[in-house]
Amino acid sequence: MIPVAVPSIGEKELEYVTDAVKSGWVSSQGKYVYKFEKKYAKYCGTKYASSVANGTVALHLALKVLGIGNGDEVIIPALAYIAVANAVVYTGAKPVLVDSQDSTWCIDPDKIEEKINKNTKAIIPVHIYGHAADMDPILALAKKHELFVIEDAAEAHGAEYKGKKVGSLGDIGVFSFYGNKIITTGEGGMLTTNNQDYYERAQFLKSQAMSKTERYVHPEIGFNYRLTNIQSAIGLAQLEQLDLFIEKKRRIAKKYNQLLAGIKGISLPPEADWCKSIFWMYSILVDKEYRMDRDTLMGQLFDKGVETRPFFPCVHNQPPHRQSLDAPVAEGLSVRGINLPTSVSLKDDEIEYICSVIRKK
Repeated sequence: MIPVAVPSIGEKELEYVTDAVKSGWVSSQGKYVYKFEKKYAKYCGTKYASSVANGTVALHLALKVLGIGNGDEVIIPALAYIAVANAVVYTGAKPVLVDSQDSTWCIDPDKIEEKINKNTKAIIPVHIYGHAADMDPILALAKKHELFVIEDAAEAHGAEYKGKKVGSLGDIGVFSFYGNKIITTGEGGMLTTNNQDYYERAQFLKSQAMSKTERYVHPEIGFNYRLTNIQSAIGLAQLEQLDLFIEKKRRIAKKYNQLLAGIKGISLPPEADWCKSIFWMYSILVDKEYRMDRDTLMGQLFDKGVETRPFFPCVHNQPPHRQSLDAPVAEGLSVRGINLPTSVSLKDDEIEYICSVIRKK
């Protein structure tokens, strides 16, 4: 079976993890936590980075840092992993859903302003499947209405918007290092920001909100959201290879594009001229002109030894968030989209085989 995604872990990771274990610093303190955070901030072009236990708590922590709570509303895309909506609900706020753009598969900036009201406090654009959202109009709206912007870059480490790394454009960026991401710590996440107050607040809240001057005194409710030194050792080794991984992902995408071009009913993934996508998941759309529907193709690929994933269900169709919503683009993407194998170790002959199954008449 050709898997959708497997991590690329080698000798450097083993070297750093062994060093971390031998040091005795195996929990949430140690040199690798510090090094990983510093180097990740530098990579993203931000002043600060704060490591956390996973991408979902990164979202929750970012919202808490910005003071989002009961009665507030946060605008998010209708097409997104459910963690985005869940994190908003954790705070007591309400997720407000917006349709996607055909041209990027990300949140449609032209449809955001109509959802803004006196309760709106933030916008969370999701850089989906490795492609950046169109940030300039989103940032302009946020400035106009005095809203926060939290970039969900969980799927887009190293992607660029007009030459700038995602995670550096809004008030706070959030990342995930789950095992299927382009770089991994097994489970893990990161907040990035240029605001010292936000950074210090994140550091405080993620460590059970313990006082800096009185140990084991906690002036408010905090969280145990820290990343371990062992995980950070893996993360640092992975980060040192991120540019190579991106190069490989883009080469894989180019190969797929060449082999799948011109197939009636198959749409290839977008890449706007202002974006450098990392193609975290190489994704296609199966349109009605194709010889079978999306789910049948996925079944055929599975029978031929190829693992795939469907696109995320729209948030408004998920049981905890079910509601009536006019989001035809997001819904169309959701029911037509397939994530194909995109591991950095994927070989050309494997791509050729996958594409031969899709091309077969």
